Amino acid sequence: MKILVTGGAGFIGSNLCEALIDRNYSVHCMDNFLTGKRSNIEPFLNHPHFSLFEADIRDLDACRKAMHSCTHVIHLAALGSVPRSIDDPLTSNSINIDGFLNVLQSAKEHNISRFVFAASSSTYGDSAVLPKVESEIGMPLSPYAVGKYVNELYAHVYALQYHLPYIGLRYFNVFGKHQDPNGAYAAVIPKFIAQYLSGESPIIHGDGSITRDFTHVDNVVDATLRALENQDPSVDNQIYNVAYGKSTSLIELAKLIENAIIKNGKNNQLPALTFGPFRKGDIPHSLASIEKIKKALNYKPIVSVEEGIQKTVDWMQQSIQ
Repeated sequence: MKILVTGGAGFIGSNLCEALIDRNYSVHCMDNFLTGKRSNIEPFLNHPHFSLFEADIRDLDACRKAMHSCTHVIHLAALGSVPRSIDDPLTSNSINIDGFLNVLQSAKEHNISRFVFAASSSTYGDSAVLPKVESEIGMPLSPYAVGKYVNELYAHVYALQYHLPYIGLRYFNVFGKHQDPNGAYAAVIPKFIAQYLSGESPIIHGDGSITRDFTHVDNVVDATLRALENQDPSVDNQIYNVAYGKSTSLIELAKLIENAIIKNGKNNQLPALTFGPFRKGDIPHSLASIEKIKKALNYKPIVSVEEGIQKTVDWMQQSIQ
């Protein structure tokens, strides 16, 4: 296999590139560094099985060039964050829909063997059904959610009309190594950890009762590799949840982070939490059913939330030393 990883310098992408290289695959990383970081892939830049193609997925010709001689595609490039998409729906659309279509069209033209892409739990929208089952979704609540759902629809059409096999993975609240703690749209876990470590009070949006199915990046990488490597064509042209399969409230999350920092013995007195207003586009609860991916891809979470928090705290403390 020669695998194109779009967004390979990003948070999930760089973790995935590392795992693919460890498996001796040839990895071609495409990234425009809008949100990805060179430091994430710096350890691989001189590796004989790794190459970097700096380009934007909104450029169709660049997508075609990046796809040259590749056999498989893992499409992760996107402009993440529900709040950012609400603030800037046009950029969200151009990257997450137009860019996705460029990559999909290029994959079709290059007869890619399997197109694996990052879908999103945001697709469940206003559905109150718990746990979230792949076949039951609601109305989207943000431009980001619209884009991710459109991705699924386009993948289905390309499989139907052009026989391009795909697997869509609805990632749930991924966290871990290489996730950026900075900026207005930083994810909650690295942001909380960074605030605690700097002596700031983490801000919880709402009363802390919001729950999420937080999923360590090692679980996501494992599931993505399973989607890439499974040889059974019956698993193709399907959407699968990728999650831990248990929900954690923001209050519980903050406590896990506190415990992990205190366990390391460097901060014994941490600031109290601050509570702010709920964010637009947020859903109150999220919990995934992972029964489908367990049966089809033999997936089982390998890192718990508590263990993942400890690993993330350890990594962030090391990275700021």
